[in-house]
Amino acid sequence: MTVEMLLVLGLVVSAVILFATERLPVDLTAMILMGTMLLSGLISPQEAIGGFSNPATVTVGAMFILSAGLFKTGAVNVVGKILGWFARINFWLVLVVMMLLVGGLSAFINNTAAVAVLLPVMLTIARDTGVSPARLLMPLSFASMFGGVCTLVGTSTNILVSSIAERHGLPAFGMFEFTRLGLIFFAAGSVYMLLIGIRLIPRKVAETGGSPLFGSGDYLIEIVLEPKARSVGKALVSSPLLKNVQIRGAEVFRDGALVKEPPEQLILQAGDHLKVRCDLEGFRKLRERRGVTLRQENEPASGEELMLIEAVVATGSSLDGRSLKQARFRSRYGLTALAVRHRGLVMREDLEDMVLRSGDVLLFEVEQHHLDQLREDKTFVLISQVEMPVFRKRRMLAAIMIVSGVVAAAATGVVPIISGAIIGCCLMILSGCLTLDEAYAAISWQVIFLLAGVLTLGNALESSGAARLLAGYLVETVGALGPFALVSAFYLVTSLLTEMMSNNATAALLAPIAITAAEAMGVDSRPLLMAITFAASASFMTPVGYQTNTLIYGPGQFRYADFLRVGTPLNIIFWILATIFIPQFWPF
Repeated sequence: MTVEMLLVLGLVVSAVILFATERLPVDLTAMILMGTMLLSGLISPQEAIGGFSNPATVTVGAMFILSAGLFKTGAVNVVGKILGWFARINFWLVLVVMMLLVGGLSAFINNTAAVAVLLPVMLTIARDTGVSPARLLMPLSFASMFGGVCTLVGTSTNILVSSIAERHGLPAFGMFEFTRLGLIFFAAGSVYMLLIGIRLIPRKVAETGGSPLFGSGDYLIEIVLEPKARSVGKALVSSPLLKNVQIRGAEVFRDGALVKEPPEQLILQAGDHLKVRCDLEGFRKLRERRGVTLRQENEPASGEELMLIEAVVATGSSLDGRSLKQARFRSRYGLTALAVRHRGLVMREDLEDMVLRSGDVLLFEVEQHHLDQLREDKTFVLISQVEMPVFRKRRMLAAIMIVSGVVAAAATGVVPIISGAIIGCCLMILSGCLTLDEAYAAISWQVIFLLAGVLTLGNALESSGAARLLAGYLVETVGALGPFALVSAFYLVTSLLTEMMSNNATAALLAPIAITAAEAMGVDSRPLLMAITFAASASFMTPVGYQTNTLIYGPGQFRYADFLRVGTPLNIIFWILATIFIPQFWPF
């Protein structure tokens, strides 16, 4: 084993650890890896920036723009209206229709964006029907993944592995090459969710009557008692504050120190700073209560009435992995976060210093005229009931025709997918479906930098000979049982790694090893690449394994164990199906 091999393998292990622990944003991790390889001489500057010009990176960026064209014209919102109509009939009917529509939609546009658009719709339906939001949100996320594996453009991972195959002189994946197995996954996953999975999702939210959108979640609220407060001079346990507002738990700070007296002996004083837990309705009562001031509460400068808004920290946003203070939240948005729901737990640290993660729910007040700014900002996904944005409905047909044209051109081989996607983006802007600024804003730059970084690491893994070393080990061990066992092993390893780290990073690291292993065995590499591609886009066991799971984590008030309980059988089912059908559809 050479020094280059040891260094590359060390970087791969470091990448897996950093991606899994999320100590750093995934795009920053990818750039650090790229910088390390440059400094060590493993790659040249030209090879380092090659990931940015890779067809997969460019195509994925273009697909973000095409998806945004459908959203801005209201095409995706039509799905929400259809679901709202079915919700008035029957819960099971809306569940079936939702999974079919979201799955079909996610086969052609970015599934994370589709879930983000439909998230408030599902929460509204949950409120209107009295159903636990969790029983709608988990099927929503899973169905988007079922649909994503049905076409080449369904997920960025499909495009990524296709590009890696092309770089090795192999044929690119066809637009509908995934469809046969994808539909089997879709059918099996939907049947499982409707018959078994839905019964494993906890109903506790529905029983307590609400959702994070309408205040069932516990929030940490910081208040200060004024001299005129009715609770001043009374014991904490018998104070009107606790009795009338239904606060659940309270900590009292006096002169910056926690007062540790028993609640029945602790006499409240003016100026006491309290950290309390309550739901959204309790928060409203606190705002209206005389003698109680919310800490750092802002008065509207324009005289407009302030609105209470709940928003989810979006995947890959500037708040992910940072505190409000580090992100300069107040100076950037002119808002003060009033409460945070973090990973299903009530956090007792100061809100400004709390490190946030994607999926966390923030509660803040906003003036009416700032709503449009928040909607356009990719930092948040608004889940409160606020009026819908204005769509360019007259451009809806044009947007649908452009996306359909891109898909049809790529499917028939008239033009490569990258060419069609770029032309489609230009048409979206020229036709007025999107403005140029909206097109730039639509691109998830975190994904672009992540792809560029992991593609470079994958290249180094191959050029150093480390991929050949790992492939040789696999061939000697698992390969001795035959190529069918190797397909099963690659699917299993990819599936487990994807639960811990980025699906794109997993695919970029394993695809070169799969190609080298296939060459060593003298078999076609297509089945192994398909095993990696499908497994990387089917992550159901953790809330961090896939972006859509992370997005629903906070609003659904899930626990980590909920995904493990519902997703583990589904992962096993897909693993078995892949082992059986991949060698049949893509013979060795």
